[in-house]
Amino acid sequence: MVNLITGKKGTGKTKILIDKINAAVKDSNGCLVCIEKGETLRRSISYKVRWCNAEQFAIDSFDAFYGYVAGMLAGNYDIKEIYVDGILKIAGADFDELGRMLEKVDKLTGDEVSVTFTVSADASELPSFVTKFFD
Repeated sequence: MVNLITGKKGTGKTKILIDKINAAVKDSNGCLVCIEKGETLRRSISYKVRWCNAEQFAIDSFDAFYGYVAGMLAGNYDIKEIYVDGILKIAGADFDELGRMLEKVDKLTGDEVSVTFTVSADASELPSFVTKFFD
């Protein structure tokens, strides 16, 4: 299952994501993963969450991101929730490619794993095949 938190830069998306992550730590019975570019969230989230820096793994495209998530899920069946801050910073600002990747991730995770992305764009800028994943 894929969910999006959207809004222009500075609208509080990351704060919402941090709150969701820390609340999920209390409620989840599986592993939680947080992926971002850089180290902004590292100290704001619980130590129980597996934190990943996309730069460390040279993730610079939507295909590379998908492969990373697929590999992570193949290696750990206990992952229940994945949180991604700034997918456009990680993989690029191509909304068509974003939509294709979201479709693939949604198919990969099904109802077993929840994946939440922050997207720095206004909802009106996004195509309909992306907006269908709104949280």
